[in-house]
Amino acid sequence: MSNDLSGWTTRQPVTNAPMSGRYVELQPLDPKAHADALWAAIGTPADLWTYIPIGPFADKAGLEAGLEWIVAQPTWDSFAIFDGAGGEGCGTASYLRTDAANGCTEIGFIVYGERFQRTQGATEAQFLFARRVFDELGYRRYEWKCNALNEASKRAAVRLGFTYEGTFRQHMVVKGQNRDTAWFAMLDHEWPAIKARFEAWLDPANFDSAGQQKKRLDEIQEGRS
Repeated sequence: MSNDLSGWTTRQPVTNAPMSGRYVELQPLDPKAHADALWAAIGTPADLWTYIPIGPFADKAGLEAGLEWIVAQPTWDSFAIFDGAGGEGCGTASYLRTDAANGCTEIGFIVYGERFQRTQGATEAQFLFARRVFDELGYRRYEWKCNALNEASKRAAVRLGFTYEGTFRQHMVVKGQNRDTAWFAMLDHEWPAIKARFEAWLDPANFDSAGQQKKRLDEIQEGRS
């Protein structure tokens, strides 16, 4: 990797233009249009919102207000995630704090419904987000940050190919509590190998007739049979 960036130019900003894959459809988050589908997916279970600065919500109107808050954030580009086959609501995620001049953005505010977690679609959604950042826009750096207590999020980051870079102590106050933030990132020169692993895992040949994976993503990453 060269440190010479004399030819670097500011990239186009990230947007929430639609994306689609084999298993999921990602649409620009529309609080009114998507409230019903997202309430069914992520509205009720309080534990989905434990590490999210807003929520949980008492009713659909509360969730819709929360979605309005998300789309009002000036440096976020937010999506609703839907099952590509049946159109069922699955969750939300957002690009955060994009810095086009330096080619850096972050994926965050990820809330997946319980039925969507640990599915092909859940992984494919993250693949689509990363592919836009690196392949479509030519960014240099892609970040994932989470509460240091959120072990599931930290495991997910590593599984998806992000590298742990450290913990920012006393980084935020969230819901009246201290948040230490675990920091992960993926870089442009790492992406081709990570992309190949995603594509190998998502290939239908990697799943049996019952939809069970034959190889885990981390097995593909480590080259194990």
